[in-house]
Amino acid sequence: MNDVFKAIADPTRREILLILAKGSENVNTIAEKFNMSRPAVSKHIKILAESNLVRLEQDITDSRQRNCFAQLEALHEVSAYLSKLEAFWDGKLGGLENFLKKERNS
Repeated sequence: MNDVFKAIADPTRREILLILAKGSENVNTIAEKFNMSRPAVSKHIKILAESNLVRLEQDITDSRQRNCFAQLEALHEVSAYLSKLEAFWDGKLGGLENFLKKERNS
């Protein structure tokens, strides 16, 4: 899960995931959407791939191209973790709210 958190910590990588959530794209098409070099975008995609958030495949019509596909299943673990944190803090803040109500009414 640490790799996923590292991967989504960067705004460029989050934007790439949003692009790929709409449908697959090749690396060049993704790179055109950013104000950075293609190698820089490729590095971001590599990090996403190493975190299992993106799958890369050679294009069947042009072997020089690589297509990227979102694999967002890895985010389910992050979502479950965040849900646990949310439940924890809801409980703590609910307890604080009850305490403050009692203090106010005393």
